[in-house]
Order: sequence, then C-alpha cells, then structure tokens
Amino acid sequence: MNENEFDEIDEPIIDVDEKEESTAVVIYDISSYGADYDVDGLVKRLKRGDIFIPPFQRDFVWNQAEASRLVESLLLGLPVPGIFLAKEGDSNKLSVIDGQQRLKSLLFFYEGFFNPKEGDMRKKIFKLKNVQSKFEDKTYDKLEEDDRIKLDDSIIHATIIKQESPDNDNTSIYHVFERLNTGGRKLTPQEIRSAIYIGKLNNLINSLNDYPSWRELFGKKNNRLKDQEMILRFFAMYESLNSYSKPLKEFLNKYNLKHKNPSQEKIEELSKIFKATTDIVLNKFGKSAFRPDRVFNAATFEVLMVGIAKRIDKKIDYETMLENIGSLYKDQGFTDAVTRATSDEKVVEERHRLFDEFIEKYVQ
Repeated sequence: MNENEFDEIDEPIIDVDEKEESTAVVIYDISSYGADYDVDGLVKRLKRGDIFIPPFQRDFVWNQAEASRLVESLLLGLPVPGIFLAKEGDSNKLSVIDGQQRLKSLLFFYEGFFNPKEGDMRKKIFKLKNVQSKFEDKTYDKLEEDDRIKLDDSIIHATIIKQESPDNDNTSIYHVFERLNTGGRKLTPQEIRSAIYIGKLNNLINSLNDYPSWRELFGKKNNRLKDQEMILRFFAMYESLNSYSKPLKEFLNKYNLKHKNPSQEKIEELSKIFKATTDIVLNKFGKSAFRPDRVFNAATFEVLMVGIAKRIDKKIDYETMLENIGSLYKDQGFTDAVTRATSDEKVVEERHRLFDEFIEKYVQ
C-alpha cells in the first residue's frame, strides 16, 4: 500500500487549518550532550528498558535486507547515522526520538529473530541477507568470534537532549520529534503524542477509542489517529476550556503531558464522562451528530460533547431541543465559529457561549 492509498482510506474531517496552527512563539533552553555507546551496551540497555522505544502505530518498517545492511556496515567498520534520545524527567531512562529502525534491527539480530510478533507460533530467524558473502546467512551466534567482538564494540553516537526551560512542560521534545521524523509520510500531531507522551492517559484514550457509541459516532478507525485526538481534545476542553490558548496543537500537547499519568480515580472519572456523553449524543442526536454538513466537523464535536458533558447530571428536554437545534446550526455566528479560524481563542469562546445559551433553554 503506498502513501496515497493509505491516506484515501480515512474519511475527510473538517478541523483546524494548518495556517491557523502556527507554532507558539516559545524560546527553548535545551541541554544536549553526546554519548558514544557500544552496540552490545545499547542492546543490553534496550532489553532492560533503560533506553526504550515508545510504542507507536507505525512500528518497525524495515525489511530484513535493510536491517542486514546496517549490521553489515558495523561489521565492516563503516560509520552509521547517530540516534537522538530524550531524557525522561528526573529519571535516568532515555526515550528514542530518532533511530527506532536502527535500534530495533540490532535488538532483533542479537535476540536471533527478525521482527517477532506477539502470538506468532513460528518466529523468523534473523540471518543476514544481501550482504557480503562472508556474512551471508549468518546469525549473531554464528558470527566468527572476531566479527562478533567487532560488532559488540562498534560505536553508535547518541545525542541526548533535555529541556531545561520552560520547566513546566517538555513540548520541545514534541517539536524535535516532529522535525526529525519528516521522511516519507509526515507524522500527524496525535501520532507524535502517542510516541512521546507515553502514560496512562494515552492508554485510556486508546481503550476508549473502541467504545461502541464512539465508533458509531466517528465511524471506522482513523489510520492517522484523528479519532484518538478527538478524545484528547474533548478531555482538554472539558477540563481546561477556561485556560485555552492557541495554537490548539500546543494546547493539546501541554494537556497530554500534564495529565499523562492520572490517578486511577481520575481515569475512572474521565472514562465515565466520555462514555456517558457519547451514549447521550448517539441516542439523542444520532450517528450524524458531528456532521452538520455530512462531514465530521471537529469544532462541532468539541462544543456538543463539552456542552452535554457539563450538564450530564441535569435533566434536559432533548426532544424539544432537537426540534429547534436547526436554528442554532443556521445561526451565522455559530456557523462561523465552527468553520472559520476555529482555533482562535475568541472563536472557541464564542461557539461555547452560543451553545451554552442554546442548551440552557431546555434544562429542566
């Protein structure tokens, strides 16, 4: 499947225009230093989890020949590209920003199996392919002793970075990841968040993405994680609407980071409100609730979900409300607020104000 075929699978979604999403003007103070790791030490750190590769949808994409050529380069004494690692908070663990394919290739070769999958009954033995005859079909264990030692002692340079300021977030890591991972298909913001903001919140979002009411409302799963981004957006707007500032992408980044490991009580609270709200929207508004013009509109989703969630414990005359909701959707002010400059602070405030005024008429 090529890139264009992949993108054509997903339903179009009306959301923030890229022109709206200019990066916030933030000057970062980032400390960085170089470290030279021998391959044997890198693999051991990967096995222990001291260096970890964030779980990420696209995962490992190299074929066996590509992975073999990396190993061959090291066996021949040729230099290979360095890797980028990010220091995780106050811990000594390092997450991989760039170099996933190289590191996994080495890990697979040392462990003896190429890209093993959980549940596979048979694993593919990692023998070097399309390399010099001396190394062809060799596994790590079958290498000559001198070659094995040379591979173990081969050096890969790492650049390790840590954001020093601002000290209340680590959004610079997001931007470094975004800029380093620009080859081929450009990563979406939510794909990057899934890779770098690892924690219980993203696990919850991934789980809620399978909730039946949500799947009915959104449709089939989005290959670029747009459906998961909508869940994150709901949580962020529901809890932090009053402190919203554009760009939306950065607002979601900060929320995702700040709440990446909520308490179990908070997880249950967020799960309950999301499920209850999507149940109401589906039962009262129907499958097209977020499609006022037949296409999923992210701003409409946002305002409808947050407006109902805030009144989840109130009795609302939905029958009469639905008879009159057309007047809201035809209101020019509301239409503009869900279709134009939708990430602007005043526009976000306006669409929520208009919806709140509308729904309050039907609270009993």
